[in-house]
Amino acid sequence: MESNSAMVAFPLLTTPIESNYRACTIPYRFPSDNPRKATPTEIAWIDLFRNSIPSFKKRAESDTTVVDASTKAEKFAQRYADILDDIKKDPESHGGPPDCILLCRLREQVLRELGFRDIFKKVKDEENTKAISLFPDVARLNDDIEDGGKCLENLVRGIFAGNIFDLGSAQLAEVFSRDGMSFLASCQNLVPRPWVIDDLDTFKAKWNKKSWKKAVIFVDNSGADVILGILPFARELLKRGTQVVLAANDMPSINDVTYPELIEIISKLKDESGKLIGVDTSNLLIANSGNDLPVIDLTRISQELAYLASDADLVILEGMGRGIETNLYAQFKCDSLKIGMVKVKHPEVAQFLGGRLYDCIFKYNEVLG
Repeated sequence: MESNSAMVAFPLLTTPIESNYRACTIPYRFPSDNPRKATPTEIAWIDLFRNSIPSFKKRAESDTTVVDASTKAEKFAQRYADILDDIKKDPESHGGPPDCILLCRLREQVLRELGFRDIFKKVKDEENTKAISLFPDVARLNDDIEDGGKCLENLVRGIFAGNIFDLGSAQLAEVFSRDGMSFLASCQNLVPRPWVIDDLDTFKAKWNKKSWKKAVIFVDNSGADVILGILPFARELLKRGTQVVLAANDMPSINDVTYPELIEIISKLKDESGKLIGVDTSNLLIANSGNDLPVIDLTRISQELAYLASDADLVILEGMGRGIETNLYAQFKCDSLKIGMVKVKHPEVAQFLGGRLYDCIFKYNEVLG
């Protein structure tokens, strides 16, 4: 399911990793809970994954690369629902107790066992094409903002607006199938600040007087998210002399951008002299993270990424799965940003954080010295 080479821990995690890191932000259970009885939190999350089955089934049915897709899609829906029922009855079945990594992994396993490799491929390609055509306008819009702080805030709003493109959410999938999403309107219509976690002013003060030599950005979704959200931000870092490593999934999962797809996107965006709307890209690197899920356990990444990240002084985890559900409280040896939007599919997360649906998280941790 993952890269052939052995997986390693992300080298910038605070050590000892065993006592400092767990790839799950919301505790589903506590040591005092009965191991044989599902907790209310576990039940809520199992139900959330169950509610996503119809939209996954629909995508699988329309996968033209799979023979007899509709029958296999029905099998997927039934098999995954049975697994979730098993876990509800006995949290320790299927490798539990459950967390968001296990629930995602089991869903991917069932899809892959039935021959589905990338059920969101068609919509990813469509959204990438749309976003590529909009990229020059978005980049130039940022270039026209002379005030550094205002430019940064505009870039951050762009990341949130792009992150709305998330087809793991049944409701958002419906919105997209109806009419797509206006990127610039989304930038304007974010929930008002202060956001549920809002370190933007602190980061802005650092941005104006500090520069980072190397940033590793764990990217999230295809389409507007990576192309209109992350890439303009990465481009701004490149302009400031920062080397940027974009870490993308090894294998497809929901509508997350993969390593081969990201290489193709960047090649389409570069001009004949290899520039991104006038910005040199010799300091832009694309890495295979070794990951195959929409969430990430940073104790299991590719050796390639570990090597490239070892001397970075800024780590950015973007998106609901990587930045909020699994790594919101991850501690690093260097500065870090966790950026993501609390989507409508996750009222539990909004409740846990004390925020609103579609609230934004911009969490900055500076490591002094």
